Amino acid sequence: MRVEHFSGFESTGLGEAGWDRLVARSQSPAPFLGWSFQTIWWQAFGHAPLRLLGTQDGAGEWVGMLPLYQAEPGLLRLVGGTDVADYLDIVAAAGREEEVWKALLPALAELPGLGLDLRPVPARSATATLLPVLAGASGFACRLERDDRCPVLDLPPSWDAYLTRLSGKDRHELRRKLRRADTAVPRVEVARTPAAILAGMAGFLALHRRSKTGKAKFMDGRMEGFFRQLAPAWAAAGVLALWKLELRGLPAASVLCLEYGDTVGLYNSGFDPEARALSPGVVLIARTIEDAIARGFRRYDFLRGEEPYKYGFGAQPTDVLRIGLTRTC
Repeated sequence: MRVEHFSGFESTGLGEAGWDRLVARSQSPAPFLGWSFQTIWWQAFGHAPLRLLGTQDGAGEWVGMLPLYQAEPGLLRLVGGTDVADYLDIVAAAGREEEVWKALLPALAELPGLGLDLRPVPARSATATLLPVLAGASGFACRLERDDRCPVLDLPPSWDAYLTRLSGKDRHELRRKLRRADTAVPRVEVARTPAAILAGMAGFLALHRRSKTGKAKFMDGRMEGFFRQLAPAWAAAGVLALWKLELRGLPAASVLCLEYGDTVGLYNSGFDPEARALSPGVVLIARTIEDAIARGFRRYDFLRGEEPYKYGFGAQPTDVLRIGLTRTC
């Protein structure tokens, strides 16, 4: 296995198509690992040297890519950060993670004073299993800790079956909120094309900022620019849907959902606080779950954060890890 260091994404020679083919072959092909997210995030927030390592097998095939950046002297982190990425990891062909990490760790050990802070890595990832076993042979100590949780819902084949799974209290509350919203003449729209999503972004951003003070601070000018670039790119790749709920003819809630593999992910949301009594966020999320079931998806991932409303939909917690590697010699 040959390891090569790259100074930029374009210099790998994979291009968008080749990179995304490798992501599609990985164990967990989350959109945060894709070319669009990685390169747009780097353009928006990259402020330090990129440390991109690739592994090539004996047949000349690229089977692994590890996109890192120099977060501070002697410390590398995964490209994508922790503010807007819910899952990050090595990009490696499924079943070949062990040989990829065995090749990468000695190469990483050659960098002076190196430490790695890898997060957010899903607990189900092969990385979480392999690094504690492999790190020592290359002079690293490995530390794993829970960084966050992602509540995840396994979807049944029908909406009625889903409602039956909920606890009596949660089922009653959800039905009550849906009935109450019906009195306000609800209208639900979904956009999936780049043009339609671009047209709807201004409304989404306005609702996002209005939701609460923390979201308004988060969505500053640079973050808005990032989302305006990312949304149509993800739409073109077929992984993004923008939902909007109107009540009495006025925008009340909006959510961005990721659609990939067998999973729908609730990526980001906003709602009008003045419509709070009608629970617009809960109502719209319920409709996205109903749509995911109707279209045959198997999982609904609420992504990082343990807000109580997520568990009211019947989700179960899954861990996301922080994996630290420090030099021992």
